[in-house]
Amino acid sequence: MLNEIKKDAQARMTKSIEALRHDLTKLRTGRASSALVDHLKVNYYGSEMPLTQVASVVVSDARSLTITPWEKQMVSAVEKAILASDLGLTPNTAGTTIRINIPALTEERRKELAKHVHGEGENAKIAIRNIRRDANQQVKDLLKEKQITEDEERRTEEEIQKLTDKSIKDVDDVIKGKEQELMAV
Repeated sequence: MLNEIKKDAQARMTKSIEALRHDLTKLRTGRASSALVDHLKVNYYGSEMPLTQVASVVVSDARSLTITPWEKQMVSAVEKAILASDLGLTPNTAGTTIRINIPALTEERRKELAKHVHGEGENAKIAIRNIRRDANQQVKDLLKEKQITEDEERRTEEEIQKLTDKSIKDVDDVIKGKEQELMAV
């Protein structure tokens, strides 16, 4: 029973860290990455489709992406999706190929993005602490129902705290890595 609580807490903490990593891949860092446009939705014959399902996205060099829609009539829909996004990028179209040049970030924008990264990191830490609280509450409930001893409760709470500390350290590492990526000129 206690092992299940610990495993559940660890799995949920790992998911929080992975969600943070996933969210940070969408952040523009001045370097081209296909992850920048992965979340874009394109109007495909009346339904919203992910960009990656209607076109190929290739990183042509460090500062540009090349998007080639599978169908010729999708070029304008892909352009509209890029322009409507919050990325602030302008597509250049040549026939059926769309090129996106990614401008270098200004110092001010880098600092702004670093603050955003810290905010996302704090949200992940809050989620991890909430998971810890839930797990500790489950342990206390077991103690109340006299299914475990006080020693088992104390030991389990210490183990859950170690999991929490490790997860928060992992979040800090993810934030630090993304910050270094942002500040690299």
